[in-house]
Amino acid sequence: MTRWSGPVVAESAPTVIAAHGITANGLAWAPVVEALPEVDFIAPDLRGRGRSRDVGGPYSIGAHADDLIRTLDHLGVERATLMGHSMGGWVAAVAAARYPERFGGVVLVDGGLGFPLPEDTDLDQLLDGLLGPAMAKLRTVFASREEFLKPWRTHPSFQGGGYTAEVEAYQLRDIIGTEPELRSSCVLDAVRGDAADQLQNPEVVGSIHRLPIPAAFLYAERGLLNEPVGLYSPEVVAAAKLADAGVDVRFVPGTNHYSILLGDRGIAAVAEAVRALL
Repeated sequence: MTRWSGPVVAESAPTVIAAHGITANGLAWAPVVEALPEVDFIAPDLRGRGRSRDVGGPYSIGAHADDLIRTLDHLGVERATLMGHSMGGWVAAVAAARYPERFGGVVLVDGGLGFPLPEDTDLDQLLDGLLGPAMAKLRTVFASREEFLKPWRTHPSFQGGGYTAEVEAYQLRDIIGTEPELRSSCVLDAVRGDAADQLQNPEVVGSIHRLPIPAAFLYAERGLLNEPVGLYSPEVVAAAKLADAGVDVRFVPGTNHYSILLGDRGIAAVAEAVRALL
């Protein structure tokens, strides 16, 4: 778990707790933390990832949501603002729906809105197609840190200056083992179990439509591999009628699924949404 308290954080400062994406870790939130120096920021590694790799199952969105509450209890935090990116958006939505008394608001960043899948969908094929290098790393043994980092340094979503020291630090946190046998800390069964749950569990899919606390949904213009169409097209978002459920919908142009969290334009939009709820 990573906890940041900035230089201007007072003892009574608001707390934010954030859930990362499906193959990420808590350090992915570091750039957003820099934009919110007045906030006490908590970013746990979800079970099956990072320093929580060995926590074990069950792996599900609901288990992660319950873990967020356990984390707040452990730290003595009664109430927080909730955030989630990608898969973490579903985690945050379920946590907000289950425990509204613990959260003052929730920000969902390019995640948390479900979309229907055919019953015969091959989950591994879907994940490989969506996540590309993020899934490939789970099945690969790397001889060196440089070999581990190469797919990220050349990742289409990080071109044009997007691959920063903060991005590299969060990738390095994922490495376990010793050279020449390095692996990702992400447990493949955790990724599979969480993906199936977020895509097929009615409680998870429907959580965004029954949020009992103030909520914002931010979505990127471009996709996970910087494709022209994002994970959520404007048409899909419009059809979801989130405004009818009281969700503040915010389109973030010029960002992709990663840069909405890790790039300057996305960081500013996320920080603005958080401050609106504090």
